[in-house]
Amino acid sequence: MPEATSGVPAATLLAALPDTVVVADSCGRVTYVNPAVSALLGYAPADLLGRDLTEIMPTRFRSGHSGHINRFLTTGRGELVGNTTQLPALHVDGHEVSIDVTLARVEPYPGAGAAEASIVGVLRDASTTILLERQLQVSRYLAATLRVTAALTEALDADVAFQQLLPTLCTELDWDAALLWQADPEHGRLVHAGTWAAPGSDVPALAADAPRRVFRRGEGLPGRAWSHRVPVVVEDLAADPRVVRRDEVRADGLSTGVAFPVLSGDTLLAVCELFSAQSRPVPPELLEVLGHAGRQIGQFLARLRAESVVRELADTLQRSLLPSHLPSIPGVELAATYRAGGEAALVGGDTYDVTPLPDGRWMVLIADVCGTGAEAAAVTAVTRHTARAAAASGSSAGILGAVNAALLHEQGSAPLRFVTACCLVLEPAGSGQRAWISVAGHPLPLLRHPDGTTTAVGTAGRPLGIDAGVTFAEHEIDLPPGATLVLYTDGVTEARDDHGAQFGEEALARVVAGVAGGAARETVAAVGDAVERQLAGSRHEHDDLAVLALSVPR
Repeated sequence: MPEATSGVPAATLLAALPDTVVVADSCGRVTYVNPAVSALLGYAPADLLGRDLTEIMPTRFRSGHSGHINRFLTTGRGELVGNTTQLPALHVDGHEVSIDVTLARVEPYPGAGAAEASIVGVLRDASTTILLERQLQVSRYLAATLRVTAALTEALDADVAFQQLLPTLCTELDWDAALLWQADPEHGRLVHAGTWAAPGSDVPALAADAPRRVFRRGEGLPGRAWSHRVPVVVEDLAADPRVVRRDEVRADGLSTGVAFPVLSGDTLLAVCELFSAQSRPVPPELLEVLGHAGRQIGQFLARLRAESVVRELADTLQRSLLPSHLPSIPGVELAATYRAGGEAALVGGDTYDVTPLPDGRWMVLIADVCGTGAEAAAVTAVTRHTARAAAASGSSAGILGAVNAALLHEQGSAPLRFVTACCLVLEPAGSGQRAWISVAGHPLPLLRHPDGTTTAVGTAGRPLGIDAGVTFAEHEIDLPPGATLVLYTDGVTEARDDHGAQFGEEALARVVAGVAGGAARETVAAVGDAVERQLAGSRHEHDDLAVLALSVPR
């Protein structure tokens, strides 16, 4: 090997390089290799001299690379010329090493006679680069799965979350298409639950096949993910005999597929498949991330499902505490509304009821139990049913007294849950109505007179469920044609805007007075709308509320 221009032999310079330099003749035989090859591939330089360059390649690549080298030496053109390409090389002990390879063609020196061109290759250990790339890809996948989970938290229920899962996964993890297979434990199979493809990446063959296909445990990519309970990857879909939809993936031009189970504990909820048109490696680190994502998504979906069941039960319980419909009272228009409180209150403590008495009169009740949840619902049920049972007494004060006794009996040594209530007994009086009102710690009813003015009526008493000796006063009022009586719970007046200011009794009086004609239905609607405006954008959790209005038409 000639000297370098500085007078230092080229071999000395090459020997000092940390990268492996290999020179091969026109036949592909090694004519020089520097000592760095020992650290990279374990060979002593002398052991490689005279051997075919392809011997440092895995057997499966030798025939192909031999042809590329011959063409490169003959024409000076090739896929590796001027580019650094990542390839596997064979270590002296038989394991494979990933290397970055750069090739160049060296023409004979002037005056070298019949000498032919040589090939020079620079080989560098790519394991550090691969590790960094994988770590970067894993970090991207981890960040993407966090964004997937964050997106799913906005779903109202598990069904909505399932619908959002595929587009979110494909978008965040950069796959071209996805299929979701939902577990059908009753029949021991996976059934199609959704297909999604990125814009410009339609998969018509898979989409057409999916609705009529099911997978059993161990069958196809989804069944294998189900059976093994870990992510499964097929990097060459067209060549893998275990792929049961080979015709479909070929028709859609898909190369790589991965499936991962969505698990809640040991329970399989679904299997998600991701497909890529480009062949892409899926290293173990990324499979681990997908496995973690499947468990995380599964836990979230299971919680959503459980919350949906609880909400359905709570809704059923709440409906049982309210009348299914309001009765028709001759000469009276009735209207009511109930709105549940904040998300923390699955079952509220507000209730109302209208029931006929044996003598043709009517009992009207509105009540508010301290607290929310199942215990509050039980107290609400006792209040409502006791009031109905005691209604035959025909006295609003007697009805509240009976409820008070029942609550004290039921509570025993349990934590105190008092109840506020307003009860009235209604009967016809000439062209209007007459009411006897008793109040137990509840907001006083608001009477809108025919002239549009408003007055709070009744006498405030002590709440129910506290004192066995409490008595309740009865207040008699007349409701002439054009009058409206509004009963409500404190969720109306205590509704707070974002600054914490309460709606208040004065604002309620203005709303009721401002309803033209004072009809019950319009009054209830106006109060509900006003409270909604008060709560709009508020950071403060709102209480449940009930409003019941009765008006005497003119």
